[in-house]
This record gives sequence, C-alpha cells and structure tokens, in this order.
Amino acid sequence: MKDLITSPPRSIIEVYKSLPEGSLVELIDDTIYMSPAPKFIHQKTSRIIARQLENLIVDTGLGEVISAPFDVYLDEKSNAVQPDITLILSENIHIIGEDGCVHGIPDMLIEILSTGNEENDTIKKKELYERFGVKEYWIVDPTLKLATGYTLLNGKYKMLDVVTGTINSPLLRISVKF
Repeated sequence: MKDLITSPPRSIIEVYKSLPEGSLVELIDDTIYMSPAPKFIHQKTSRIIARQLENLIVDTGLGEVISAPFDVYLDEKSNAVQPDITLILSENIHIIGEDGCVHGIPDMLIEILSTGNEENDTIKKKELYERFGVKEYWIVDPTLKLATGYTLLNGKYKMLDVVTGTINSPLLRISVKF
C-alpha cells in the first residue's frame, strides 16, 4: 500500500511515485508519459519472448527476466520507465532494490511496439537507453514480426540487425523466436 500523501509532491519523481500501482506511466527527462493498455498481439508477443528468456536465462541461473508493468529507475530524479521486458544478468542483480524496483541500468531491454506509440520506443526510449548505457536494446514490431537490435559500443548504439521473428542477442549469445 502507498503512503498517504500528507503534503504536495515537491519533485516530478515524487509525483511519479505517488501514482497508483499498475499505472501505465513513464517518466522520461522530467516528463510524464501515459500509455493506453496494450493490445492482445503486444501481450502475446511479450509473453512468448519472456517465456523463452525465462527458460534460457532464469532457469540456467544467468539472470532475471522481468515483464511489465515494472518500474526501472534509471536515475532517482527524472527517469523511470516500464520496459516490456527487462533482463538483468546475475552479476548485476544488486540493482533490484528492497522496494522491488530496479534502481540502475539493466543489461538488456526489449520494447514491443504499440500502434500509435512507435515514436516513444524508436526515438525517445532508444535515445534514453543509449544515454544511460543499456548494453543491448531490442525493438519488436509484433504486427510485422520484425526485431531491430542495438548494442552499445563506445557509448553509442550500433544497429545489430533487423530480423523477422527472431531476437539474436550477442550479449546473451542466444536466439529467441516470436
């Protein structure tokens, strides 16, 4: 249960933290973005990818896979996102805080496009994840069945490839079909 609000929030992160659990809201560079609930194809694609990652990563002890909604605080002031799928390797598990949220930079993030909201994932979040140093970022188009990957090299994203129906992760050295 959230704490009762006894005084007005003094910062945008306080506003974000005061929102009800399960709110489809993200904070990017001090701006709050609200999203509608995802459609079936989005959720189905997310489930298929997450299930395979669970088998390949969690079941083998390589790390944790977390599906949205789930708060990832890239910093503690102005950037809190809810990626569709968050992957944290075992050596970085410490970034999962006692509050059950991620406080730090995940190793890999996957965003699944929703109709009308593509720019958020392909531009805003891509730039944000690059700036914060997310090692690998995948954008999945569930309608076209395309996966576009980026890997961080010298602080900049380099496009990996655009593949139909598969995420080929050099970071994890695995392929995931959707």
